[in-house]
Amino acid sequence: MKNILLIFILMIVSIFVVGTSFNSTQIPAAIENFTLLDYNGNEHSLSNYDDSLATVILFIATECPVSNDYNKRMQYIYNEYAPKGFAFLGINSNKAELVDRIKEHAEEKGLTFPVLKDEKNVIADMFEASVTPEAYILNSGLEILYQGRIDNSRNESEVVSKDLETALDEIYSGSEVTKKKTKAFGCTIKRI
Repeated sequence: MKNILLIFILMIVSIFVVGTSFNSTQIPAAIENFTLLDYNGNEHSLSNYDDSLATVILFIATECPVSNDYNKRMQYIYNEYAPKGFAFLGINSNKAELVDRIKEHAEEKGLTFPVLKDEKNVIADMFEASVTPEAYILNSGLEILYQGRIDNSRNESEVVSKDLETALDEIYSGSEVTKKKTKAFGCTIKRI
């Protein structure tokens, strides 16, 4: 009888462990410091932004229509929150989108935050980023406070949940982020 009870308990524990290891609400606990070049050849390391309230990472693309639908919103968020002490870095991890095109795109679309090139999608892999646009917020310890969508709709007139801004507001007010992960949507990052 004791053996049956022990087997039952081990089965329950193994189901729990396996179930939680594939839980879609899990996010990487922390990110390692990295250095990438922006489209002007300037180096940017996460450690350069330690004194920021938090660092916002935006995975973006030049050719993705969904990411392009968010250009004005991303710039708006940057304009609103950079003066409050948040740092912003755009990252392009698409293999076919070259640095010259990234620079042209940023200038055409009025993106004034740094956009970095992740040449071999190493950083996208580290973050487990899958689509553009996809947003992450990191604290000074490089722990992920938020991962997911910018808001709930590609169509700006249908937005009812501004998830990234809500998380930034919570951090700014000194509160914990209540919704740590949302489902990002957009174009798949084209990896090497």
